[in-house]
Amino acid sequence: MQKRALYSLVFSALILAGCSSTSQKEQEGRYELESDVAPDTPLSVEHIEDAHPKYEPYSLGGNKDYHLRGKDYKIVRDAKGFKEKGRASWYGKKFQGHLTSNGEIYDMYSMTAAHKTLPLPSYVKVTNTDNGKTTVVRVNDRGPFHDGRIIDLSYAAAHKLDVIKTGTANVEIEVISINQPTDKKSLEAHPKYVIQVASSKNEERARTLGTELGQKLDTETFLENAKESYRLLLGPFTDYSLTQATLDKVKLLGYSSAFIKKHNRYLSLPNIE
Repeated sequence: MQKRALYSLVFSALILAGCSSTSQKEQEGRYELESDVAPDTPLSVEHIEDAHPKYEPYSLGGNKDYHLRGKDYKIVRDAKGFKEKGRASWYGKKFQGHLTSNGEIYDMYSMTAAHKTLPLPSYVKVTNTDNGKTTVVRVNDRGPFHDGRIIDLSYAAAHKLDVIKTGTANVEIEVISINQPTDKKSLEAHPKYVIQVASSKNEERARTLGTELGQKLDTETFLENAKESYRLLLGPFTDYSLTQATLDKVKLLGYSSAFIKKHNRYLSLPNIE
């Protein structure tokens, strides 16, 4: 619990994941190991299957644009058809059991990976162009933050691509896009998102602003009752990409503190007309 609390303080918004190669000072107290290593017991990869691509709503964690070490990173809004060439590296025992950028637990024996800007999660086909081997991984983390490196593979994925011994390899990555299901049952099972624009103690003022924004953005708006204040929300949306695109427009209108969250229909007041 102490390590996790320290992690939350140092790595705000879960941007910096296990593979982020932060400074020794930042890492102090978070990891038991100073340097990354392979597991003590050699891994047999015969039984490990590639990640199986399926439609997954993007996670709330790890999908915000961010600034790190003097560089701005903008999350890819539409990853369909995304391809990239560069170097791959891997990360293993040092980060085992720690949180990934989207809030999951890193497992070096799973077919996962980290990328600086792809939406989380994404499914990616990785080809080691040095030896022709390929595999499919699920991207759920951020990194690697080294020049020339485009993807950080889990230990298992690196083993399948024969990258463990060399440490890095030339690769080509290609996003595998899965369309969102359209049947009613699937849609009901998926989370809905809203954008919180502002909060006011004056209900009438919040409703007036909601009407104005709804007309400008051509979207539904409503209020959420939060004790003595009223939160102005846009949505709900079922598509995270659309939600993110709308958030970009909201920020361009001057509401820089607006953010995405999951919809809680039990707190909602009637839609603003």
